[in-house]
Amino acid sequence: MALKIASLLLLALVLCSYASAFTEEAVDCCLTTSNKQIPRKVVKAYREQTTNGGCAIAATQFITVKDKTLCAPPPGRNDWVAKLIRRLKTKGQE
Repeated sequence: MALKIASLLLLALVLCSYASAFTEEAVDCCLTTSNKQIPRKVVKAYREQTTNGGCAIAATQFITVKDKTLCAPPPGRNDWVAKLIRRLKTKGQE
C-alpha cells in the first residue's frame, strides 16, 4: 500500500514538473554582442539583459524601428552604448 502511494506521488511530481516546463515563457537572449556602433535613428527602445534573468551573458538589447533586436555590450563596457541609452532616456523612448 505504501509503495503504491509513493509511486503515485512520484508520478504526480513528474507530471507537474513536465507541465510547468512547457508553460514557462521562452527567454529571448543575446548569445553574442557586437561592438559596432548602432545609429540612434534606427533605435526606438532598449532593455538590459542580465545573467540572473536566465541568459548566458550580460548585454544590452536595442530594439530597432523595424522591431529587430540588436545585441550590444553592457553600458559599463562600451561608451557608445551608455551614450545611446542616455539619449533614449532623454527622449522618453526607454
